[in-house]
Amino acid sequence: MKKTFIGIDVSMASLDVFVNDDSGKGSFVIANTTKAISRFFKQYDCESTYVAMENTGRYNWSIYEALASFKGHIYVVPPLHLKKSMGLIRGKNDKIDAVSIASSIEKNHANTPEWKPLPLAIKKIKILLSERTLRISQKKQLDQQLAGYQLIKSTGLDKALIKLNQQLVRGLKSQIDALEKELQGIIQSDETLSAQARLVGSIPGVGKVLTWMLLSATEGFQKITEPRKFGCYCGVVPFEHQSGTSIRGKTRVSVFADKRLKSILHMAAMRAIQLKNDLQEYYQRKVREGKNKMLVLNAIRNKIIHRVFAVITQQIPYQFNLVLS
Repeated sequence: MKKTFIGIDVSMASLDVFVNDDSGKGSFVIANTTKAISRFFKQYDCESTYVAMENTGRYNWSIYEALASFKGHIYVVPPLHLKKSMGLIRGKNDKIDAVSIASSIEKNHANTPEWKPLPLAIKKIKILLSERTLRISQKKQLDQQLAGYQLIKSTGLDKALIKLNQQLVRGLKSQIDALEKELQGIIQSDETLSAQARLVGSIPGVGKVLTWMLLSATEGFQKITEPRKFGCYCGVVPFEHQSGTSIRGKTRVSVFADKRLKSILHMAAMRAIQLKNDLQEYYQRKVREGKNKMLVLNAIRNKIIHRVFAVITQQIPYQFNLVLS
């Protein structure tokens, strides 16, 4: 049976779809609604169909819902991976992007992991974390504006604007607290996630936000099960840079990573070295040996990741001086 390859370029209101099957090639535009997507893909609901789309966050949710029981193969690829796999392309629009996505998955589907529907609890965690991140970004912008109001003091508008700004900040703080409470409630109500959160939270430096992000990124330690793969995902694993015998660059971490998760991991490492534990001892020893502090902190980020996967694998809370494989 001939295989059908479908590429989807996702936007908020609509989907540009390119289909390459035994009847030829065709481009379509459909509404980004569960009903419209289900109706369109009903004709392709078989095991010989390969559907690919880029990960655009919340704009993908309608597709996920519509294709939850789809019999074909579904791939959700990070935008950067698609860009790298497409090669040099002149010109860009949604129709061209859909064609490129279909072509990319036709070449690479054998080596690309398939998308699977998320458990409801993980889906909720991802949505709530996204909403929390949005509000924290908005609060940061307002805090920056607050400092700038001193520059317009001569106009007499500063006090009124500061008051309005502070009202917005208080509202955002309240919303962030509500989102965090909901997140904590979802995790506590799920036996597996609750146990995982307790294990991860036993590691020095790991707080509630990093715990939430770990559960989300690994999808309850089902999507990513190896510490090195997760370290690569976060951008904390150094890679060698060498070409022949004449070019030997320093090992360095990749720029292609989840930068927010990397930032939270950095804060966890900073907290860990302030506490009495083996990570603090490691940091102090390496600094005394003359090692670069940032390189040592990156090593600690890696050690935290390895400890996270160790406690999950062995189902034992972290203990100072306890050797975890």
